[in-house]
Amino acid sequence: MKEDISNSSDVAVLVKTFYANLLLNEEVKPIFAHVNFETHMPHMIAFWEFVLLDKEGYTTNVFDKHVNLPLNAEHFAIWLKTFENTVHDLFLGETANMAIQRAQTIAYSFESKMKQMGKLH
Repeated sequence: MKEDISNSSDVAVLVKTFYANLLLNEEVKPIFAHVNFETHMPHMIAFWEFVLLDKEGYTTNVFDKHVNLPLNAEHFAIWLKTFENTVHDLFLGETANMAIQRAQTIAYSFESKMKQMGKLH
């Protein structure tokens, strides 16, 4: 039986599984070719702990880290669908639903800002 996202271990499983799934997509994979996931993973986990568990300590501007990536609208759709599928595969509950809602907001915000800045390819 699936349980809700309730602690840092759950967030780590979500983030690691999500990126493993995302990197299976040949359209998105090249965008992350330069990323050292071993080094970057703790930062991504910390971000989602902040977002989902209100854990303090994450202060980086996430948008600034992504604004110069060669992204298009399809990449945002793939990212979001993969995130939603990963959450549904692993978890069930209020925080899992919130994770999807927050991911939708992040994707919409990033895509809108990048479009306004002329950065969307």
